[in-house]
Amino acid sequence: QDIAGNVYSVLAQRRALIDVEEPIEGTPLTMIKAFLPVSESFGFTAFLRSNTAGQAFPNCTFHHWDELTGDPLTEGNQVYEIVKKIRKRKGLKEDVPPLENYMDKL
Repeated sequence: QDIAGNVYSVLAQRRALIDVEEPIEGTPLTMIKAFLPVSESFGFTAFLRSNTAGQAFPNCTFHHWDELTGDPLTEGNQVYEIVKKIRKRKGLKEDVPPLENYMDKL
C-alpha cells in the first residue's frame, strides 16, 4: 500500500490528474490511471521506478490535448515556466524573443 502512496507522490510532482484507481482482482496489484502532461513525461519512467524501488511501472498512451490557461509571454505564471523549461530542453534561449525580432526592418 505504501507503494501506491509513492506513486501518488510522483504523479503529483509531475502535475498529473488522477482519473481512476482500480484494484486488479485476484492480485495485490492496483491500476492507477492518470492524465500526465506531455512536457512532464520526459524521464517519467525512471523517476517513477526510482521512487518506488522498481515496484511500479507505467504504461503511457496518448489520451487528449488540453489547453493551458495563462500568457506564455508574462512572467510569474505556470505557462511561462513551462515554455521556459521546454525552450531550455530544446537548447533555445529561455526567454521568448520579442516580436520586434521578427518584424520586417525594410
